[in-house]
Amino acid sequence: MRHRLAVRVQPGGSADRIEGGGSDDAGRVFLTPRVRARPEDGAAHAAVALAAAEALGAGKSAVRVVTGGKTRLKGLGIEGPPELAGHD
Repeated sequence: MRHRLAVRVQPGGSADRIEGGGSDDAGRVFLTPRVRARPEDGAAHAAVALAAAEALGAGKSAVRVVTGGKTRLKGLGIEGPPELAGHD
């Protein structure tokens, strides 16, 4: 099953981790991953996907950036069971 997760990326952090979340002016809710990688050559995308996979207990290949190529607000596609999203 495919899940979606919105994130607002903070590149250039001191560590790769998911920190809290928030919402933007349009009311979109997101998590905030901080990653050490800079937004160059896809390095930050890879770091965000890996941090999300680790936080979710999913495999590295289960998470990828699917929207928001050059913006800080991105959509992640996550492959996993319904329980991953809290559904039975």
